[in-house]
Amino acid sequence: MAWYLNLNDLHKTGKPQNTWWTHYYNPGSEVPISGIYKCRHCKKEITSNKGDPLPPQNHHQHATNLGSIQWELIVRTNTEGN
Repeated sequence: MAWYLNLNDLHKTGKPQNTWWTHYYNPGSEVPISGIYKCRHCKKEITSNKGDPLPPQNHHQHATNLGSIQWELIVRTNTEGN
């Protein structure tokens, strides 16, 4: 789970308007929006920038009984000034 010091620095989104909040991403796929991503199964977190690839399969490994590696956006970062 991501940590924060001041809750005032975070803004809760209402109903997700964009698919990046509800989509799972495979290793190596292009990051749609900058932010913190969490592995759906083992909960490891990474930060990634828009347009970069998510870590490849061999970068992040977890037990096979946890299922395939799938990343989900948990915190969007404001890199575009809005």
